Amino acid sequence: MTIVKKYLGLSGIIILGLILRLICINKPDGLWNDEYVSYMIAATPFFDGFVNAVKSQCHMPFYYLYLKFFMTIFGQSDLILRLTSVLTGVLAIPVMYFTGLQKDKTTAYLCGGFTAISSFLIYYSQEVRLYSVLFLFSALALLYTLKSIENPVKKNFIYCALFNFLILFTHTIGFVYVFFNLIFLSINLYTRFKTAIKCIWISLITGGILLSPLVMKIFLTRSFSQWWGHFSLSKIGFLFTDYFSPVLTNLTNAPDNLFYMPKLAIYMFVPALIGIFCIIKSLIKNKINLQLFLTSFFTTLVLVAASVSGKLVFITKYSIEIYPVLIYLACSGMASINKKGLRITLITVYCVLSLWYIVKAPYSAPKMRRPEGHKIAADMLKNAELKKDDIILLQYYAQNRFDKYFDFNDYRVISINKGNFHNYLSKDKTYNEIFSDGKTIYKNTFSNYNNPYFENKLKQEIFDRLKPGQSAAVVILNSVSFINPEALIEVSNNELQYEKQPLLFLVFSYIKNKTFFDMTKNLALTRVEQKGSWTVIKFTKLNNTGHD
Repeated sequence: MTIVKKYLGLSGIIILGLILRLICINKPDGLWNDEYVSYMIAATPFFDGFVNAVKSQCHMPFYYLYLKFFMTIFGQSDLILRLTSVLTGVLAIPVMYFTGLQKDKTTAYLCGGFTAISSFLIYYSQEVRLYSVLFLFSALALLYTLKSIENPVKKNFIYCALFNFLILFTHTIGFVYVFFNLIFLSINLYTRFKTAIKCIWISLITGGILLSPLVMKIFLTRSFSQWWGHFSLSKIGFLFTDYFSPVLTNLTNAPDNLFYMPKLAIYMFVPALIGIFCIIKSLIKNKINLQLFLTSFFTTLVLVAASVSGKLVFITKYSIEIYPVLIYLACSGMASINKKGLRITLITVYCVLSLWYIVKAPYSAPKMRRPEGHKIAADMLKNAELKKDDIILLQYYAQNRFDKYFDFNDYRVISINKGNFHNYLSKDKTYNEIFSDGKTIYKNTFSNYNNPYFENKLKQEIFDRLKPGQSAAVVILNSVSFINPEALIEVSNNELQYEKQPLLFLVFSYIKNKTFFDMTKNLALTRVEQKGSWTVIKFTKLNNTGHD
């Protein structure tokens, strides 16, 4: 009974966090690209392609093993897959509570409560991706880092090393945070515990060496998938609004203007400014907190440098390892405000704005749809009422990205996707050549829409293969092919705009535009349906249309 009373407040916070993570958990749009990759890799048999599947992507294997474990026991429904992230999202709440408890009980409750209502964490607790698991490991790493400094015993050192290693085993760029975190630990304990600190460094370096072949393979794999955006200073601002406000902006890519949505300003900037104020408050005359902040600062600085140099896209989730530190610092600063009235006011304003937005706003974290969900396209294909041997042309994704929701066995499928588009646009260019010089190679194609090779491919693979009465359905992902013909020509003739625009957007805008033009010239347009980020267009060959 004493234990129940002791943790009654924490239990209430956990229940609140669970409820917020279960709101709208069963997303009707299905898995979108990143989630579908998680599912495909986890569904790959362990001894028949699993390792190669991991190598083909940009993250380490732990999350896929975690997902595979639950899929093996509970099945592969979208709901089950999302609940695996809910689980780790809820577990992170008591972990952050005990992290705050390293300072005092007020900080503990604030850390637990902040974690429970964080829109960023709620969103990723409903996403079939590694970030909910990664936050949990990062929170545990922070907890045992603080424990090791406060009570430097063998058990705490072992757990600290373990959870830092799990960060490495989950996130490819997690080594950046782990490196600075161990420097922080070393600065505080090396003179007293040289052997223990050396053991932690050696164990993690050893683990890193063992993982290095996989890391090198991941880093050396050339893929267009990562290069869809550019760095701007606004993204630094969005890091704080994403982490401290209920308005999530930089989930995949963000606008260049920090004030892009004036009507949401109160929800974006008031909570973020409260969080920043409390972080600054926590750093005053507190050496440990200042050093903790510097681990986050230098981690972010490295990610910014990598983004500026074009090595990755700066989106908030890639820095999630620093989020437990920022939460701890903000809550520590809030708890240190001596004026009780001010402290209660700030907590109340923060909670009211966050919870009101979560519950009422149509685009709050739990209510966000997945407009690129692959089930949307699959449902529209079913609505198209295709007949046996009709053609389905998939643009941007391969067929296996829809197999969970649609049976292609009765149809002839053509896929012009981000891995093979060069075979359709050019006869003698390799993937690596296009990766390096694609904008130069295709500039003339984009600027004047003249590509006889592509036109001939469409003729051979679609128009010549259709008999009268047969149809071809084109599946288009609008979010990567949004540039209309006139704008594409304009962008191609403007050096600054052309340099700024990612190649994939240019390529698939051209493919969509040119395909539509040639199809309407040779076939009859019989159905158009658009939903979310997808469009499915059905063309039918009539007796008096098509190539003879």
